[in-house]
Amino acid sequence: MTITDPAATLASATGQAADERPWRPTATYPEPPADGGHTRLERFIDAMIAMGQTGQVFGEHGIGKTSTFLSHIPERHPDTEVVVVPAANLTPDDLLVNAPVRDPATGALALRQLIMRQLRPGRRFVLLIDDSLQAGDTIQSQLMQVACNWTLGEHDLRELGCVGVFLTDNESLAETSARRSDLAVLDRMVTLRITANDTAWRYKLAERYPEWDLTEVFRIWAGLGPHLRHLLSPRTLQHVLDCAEAGFPLRWGLPLLNGSRMALSEPTSKGEPGPDRTDEILDGIAAAVGAGNPDTIADPVRAILRAAVRNRWAVLLQGPPGCGKTEITKQVVRDETGRPPVYFSLPVTNVEDLCVPVPAPDGTLDVLLTRSLLGPEPKVLVWDEYNRPKDKATFAKLMEVTQEWSLAGRPIENLRAQVALQNPPYHLGRKLLVSSNNVAQASRFTVSYEVLPEDIPANQWLIDTYGETAEVVLDWWKNDIDDEGREWVTKRTLERLIKLHLAGQPLEIGLIYLGDGEYAPIPLSGLEARLAGRRKVGIRELAEDVDGWEARLAAAARAADEGTDDTDLVHQVFANAEVSQLRDHLDTVARLLRHLPPKLRATYLVGQAPEKQRVWVDAFAKVAELAERG
Repeated sequence: MTITDPAATLASATGQAADERPWRPTATYPEPPADGGHTRLERFIDAMIAMGQTGQVFGEHGIGKTSTFLSHIPERHPDTEVVVVPAANLTPDDLLVNAPVRDPATGALALRQLIMRQLRPGRRFVLLIDDSLQAGDTIQSQLMQVACNWTLGEHDLRELGCVGVFLTDNESLAETSARRSDLAVLDRMVTLRITANDTAWRYKLAERYPEWDLTEVFRIWAGLGPHLRHLLSPRTLQHVLDCAEAGFPLRWGLPLLNGSRMALSEPTSKGEPGPDRTDEILDGIAAAVGAGNPDTIADPVRAILRAAVRNRWAVLLQGPPGCGKTEITKQVVRDETGRPPVYFSLPVTNVEDLCVPVPAPDGTLDVLLTRSLLGPEPKVLVWDEYNRPKDKATFAKLMEVTQEWSLAGRPIENLRAQVALQNPPYHLGRKLLVSSNNVAQASRFTVSYEVLPEDIPANQWLIDTYGETAEVVLDWWKNDIDDEGREWVTKRTLERLIKLHLAGQPLEIGLIYLGDGEYAPIPLSGLEARLAGRRKVGIRELAEDVDGWEARLAAAARAADEGTDDTDLVHQVFANAEVSQLRDHLDTVARLLRHLPPKLRATYLVGQAPEKQRVWVDAFAKVAELAERG
């Protein structure tokens, strides 16, 4: 008889005696660290698989719990698949359902329990039940059988190839509404509470940015207090570094929490917000990796969307109604992929619009995806009105998509990017009917950007579509009303005003209606005068009397170094002009440009979109030609 030492067996099975993983050198870790790159969570995973025990893992959001399973198990157990089941997204019929099937022996119909296809992968697998505390009561009861006995209904998961069962989540009641308290379940589990120091996130970030030495970044993070480390979780830190690598402002990597940019501040002893350390911390991270941290970039919305498609990011764009978020997203996606985006508007989207479980001929429950998500073509998902979901179940499905890029555990083929579009909670002093979020939900996006009306170049599109009428309306919008007035008159409102004028209708009815006969508080007399032909000075008027304006500017330059009111007027016209207007009147622009003070001329090349920079470069070239001619 051979007596086996259980301790020796476990030590051998978990690899405690030897570490055979090849080390991939990076700028941060050119040599293997003291622990060989193996973390506490990885050793726990190996032990539970060797013991055949259910493992329960609790830890804060964004510290790399799920990603550790997805990276470690294929490396340590290459013959084993990881089956991730996001519990928050399950409905009662997703895991198991009774369906009538024809018995092969008798030919009669009989009820048979069909199990989720993912639980029959045809090879050894580890079942990871993610966000396990966020499932509903019925699902919790189903998971109880899985966790206790590794069975589901009449199916034995071990016979199907299961070699490990794990449940993960964050115990914080701010992110989940349940606690697992049934002793019959808890007595069947081995529970591990972890922190960020117990996962492999540092090693994975070092592999993600192999040319950067992240030692100083990790030192900055470790020097933060517990609250700041919770806010700047490893997941959010990765987003900040992604922004740094793309040349974006690093603050765009911080989530928008209930519509506002999350500030990195430690609460005082009284629970009040302490000093905002956001700039200090982000500037330190930028300096540590040798990257810039600009305040903004030219044409930010297009730049974010292009980066999302090229880098496979999920991004969030938040902006006021009517600023053009949806249209510019569709346009950029077509330009980048050659196909329109896969579009869903959440107020009218049901769970069944995305995926439903259906019986398959092999006796499993298959996942039927909506047709628009099938096929090998490149796909970009657009979740419009993201913070106005029709129901909580739909929003739960999106939590899986934005984190795992799958639905009900089924990956979406060739998914290139995801773009969530939403309105802020308040605009123009009025509350919008949008839902709230928490840090775990908000931190799913690589870039979260607050869109300003001037960020989306819809003006040129209006001119291209509606011609001179659009130019007149835009001149009024830029010059005749103040900043608050421009917030009331969105690009969508501008188009309505143009269409109403062309249709011979009164303009007031195109303004936003506030109820009880009241419209947005915008005076329209100036616009009506411009449309009637009593126009103020614009680029067309400058061109019609270019000789006179050149003489005025020359006299202004002689009168004062900074010019006169005529100088300011021409500068304002140039600054507000669209690319097509500048291009159409380039000779006029060049003749007048050379009489403007140098500090005004410099502003035309700084912070402009590439198209506008090119036209100004051409204008300055013409100025040089005029100077040579004398």
